[in-house]
Amino acid sequence: MAKDYFFKNDRSAIINEDLFATKKIQKESIDLVVTSPPYNVDIQYNSHDDRGTYAEYLDFSSRWMKRCHGWMKSDGRFCLNIPLDKNKGGQQSVGADLTTLAKEAGFSYHSTIIWNEGNISRRTAWGSWASASAPYVIAPVELIVVLYKDSWKKTSGSRESDITKEEFMTWTNGLWTFNGESKKKVGHPAPFPVELPFRCMKLFSFVDDTVLDPFMGSGSTLLAASRCQRKGVGIEIDARYCELAQKRIESGC
Repeated sequence: MAKDYFFKNDRSAIINEDLFATKKIQKESIDLVVTSPPYNVDIQYNSHDDRGTYAEYLDFSSRWMKRCHGWMKSDGRFCLNIPLDKNKGGQQSVGADLTTLAKEAGFSYHSTIIWNEGNISRRTAWGSWASASAPYVIAPVELIVVLYKDSWKKTSGSRESDITKEEFMTWTNGLWTFNGESKKKVGHPAPFPVELPFRCMKLFSFVDDTVLDPFMGSGSTLLAASRCQRKGVGIEIDARYCELAQKRIESGC
């Protein structure tokens, strides 16, 4: 284990610190950020309160995005996996609001990928059943908002792409369909599938680029990086999730 890191090898580095306090990431050193931040829907994490007011959630989101902006290279990209909206604790336009905050933090908008995760459990709240009184409309999808720092054209790094023609044709279609990840299987209350960061890395970064996940959780982003010759850096405040991520990286699954 490298000094001052929870875990470090030639491809992965786990930082067990608060993302607002860590000094282990150099300014303008990150090529790509891929992350799924807390959704503020009362998920039971070990070390994060996911039950704040919506105003508190937006303030928190603004602060961590600004932190990431400073870490990224001028041609860095940002793939933000967030809900389209939410109805727990009141209807909120999460996707639109966080996209606006990202732009206010200094990022420029590029596009949005719709992830159809096949989560039919989201279709259980109808509001007023079979009535126009107060119906709920719930889309069983999430967003991957794609942004960039200063320049969309990427000129830094190895300039070596490893994406196949078939992958490029399929993934540049902005509707991605694959299953979500099992909480029970991974051992984390809100894991995202390795397929999500894997696609983002191959489509939006070069071989040997450095990819950051400021909310590493169970380590899906770092696991994806190890599978496609990227360098993965994860920040996670909870040591138990750091241990889980390390085990997944060492076992390769």
